[in-house]
Amino acid sequence: MPGSRRAGGISKRCECRGSNGKRLAGSCPELEKRTHGRYRVIQELPPGEDGKRRRFERTGYATSKEAQGDLDRIRAILDLAGQEEDELRRVGDLLAAVQKDRQDIPDPIAISRKLGVGVPLDGKMTMGQWLEVWLDSKKSRPTTLYGYASHVRYHLTPRIGHIRLDKLNVGHLDTLFAEIEEANEVILAENQARREQEARCTRGRSGVPKADERAALAAERGKLAAMPPFRKVNGPATRQAIRRTLRTALNAAIARQYITFNPASFVELGAAARPKPLLWTPERVERWQETGEVPGSVMVWTPAQFGEFLDAAEGDRLYPIFHLMGFRGLRRGEAVGQQWTDVNLEAGLLSVTMEIVVVDGWTTVETVPKTEGSVSTISLDAGTVQVLREHRAAQLRERLACGDKWEETGKVFATETGGWLHPARVSRAFREIYDRTSLPPINLRDLRHVCATVLHAAGADLHTIKETLRHSTIVLTSNTYTSLIREVDQTAAERAAALVPRARRQVVEK
Repeated sequence: MPGSRRAGGISKRCECRGSNGKRLAGSCPELEKRTHGRYRVIQELPPGEDGKRRRFERTGYATSKEAQGDLDRIRAILDLAGQEEDELRRVGDLLAAVQKDRQDIPDPIAISRKLGVGVPLDGKMTMGQWLEVWLDSKKSRPTTLYGYASHVRYHLTPRIGHIRLDKLNVGHLDTLFAEIEEANEVILAENQARREQEARCTRGRSGVPKADERAALAAERGKLAAMPPFRKVNGPATRQAIRRTLRTALNAAIARQYITFNPASFVELGAAARPKPLLWTPERVERWQETGEVPGSVMVWTPAQFGEFLDAAEGDRLYPIFHLMGFRGLRRGEAVGQQWTDVNLEAGLLSVTMEIVVVDGWTTVETVPKTEGSVSTISLDAGTVQVLREHRAAQLRERLACGDKWEETGKVFATETGGWLHPARVSRAFREIYDRTSLPPINLRDLRHVCATVLHAAGADLHTIKETLRHSTIVLTSNTYTSLIREVDQTAAERAAALVPRARRQVVEK
């Protein structure tokens, strides 16, 4: 604030009054005595929102040294704002409130930490305010930031956003996670109601005239449109992820010295075990065909079932991407982000260096893989090399057909005009091909697990699977695939035994 150091100072003031009841102020004859009167601080402040002048004034200091100390702190705070009008008004509001409430002059260093990030200067910052500031300043992968923002928007701010940052405690968070868990019952009930309503929206009601049927269907579909969409329940893994987001945000607040304790580190939640992949054995397939029940959240095709899918996908424009994902274990984002410059078909090598991921539900961004271990070079078998050679030739034909409309992105898997291939398009094509088969269901991401079964069936050990899938540690590979590999071994053992005919010994069924 221009001239702020000149528009203020220290003076001595007494409380003596004359016969008329008015304060004598500077005319008091006792002021000559060093012990008489009290020192006063006066400092002009930046104008408020109404544009009116205002000043800080405080009296009662026993010594000029005490008064000078407070004046220096006030001026240091004013200097932090520089010439920015918004910042000047903020520090002016703070100092005006300090005077009004007779608070101690705040530490300029503490104010400087808050001033540049837009948080309240009076120490009354809420969790909602801090989470927004933290998100704005966070530097992470786009997908990670999207996950943080989702947790903040849907779980944290609605439930604890009103609580002051420095007042948040473990009890608040116990209540937060209890409410999230309780909300699952509502989600399940609403999902079931939607399924039942969808069933009412089907055609073909016997004995009902067509005109009446159309009117009834329109009414039922109107009810369906007004219902909440299907939602996933927030299981143990989701709750653990929400806590990680909160813990990270609070650690950032500790680093800035806004708080000294992180209650998220002391909240007890149920363990979120990584789901174990299960093989679609003949028994499980038969049960699924009879009841429609899927025995686990992560299901994996056998090599034979994967071969049946590839036969169905043969001839599809995206066949090569499914072949590569199933045989070499690339993730969806890694596959669509793969660059021709990182593929050496002569040497049979492929380097994973980039991926295309989805943020905000649809927007795609290119980024490096999430972990260092994912950035690696893997070998290509002769069959995969041949598939990629044929794919490159087909892509060159598309390029010639497009002419000037071709967009050169250098991607192995691209649109018909060379642009980025949206990951959702790959998932949609996978489902469409799967729907033409009688195979049991898996998700596109489970082709990575299929790769593990194919490798093991071919004789690969855990270390080879780890290197191909680019896991960070052998422990992760072992924890994920040990049970699955046993099932592959059991299936192989049964098939091997069946190849050897016996004249007398009969196999006793288990």
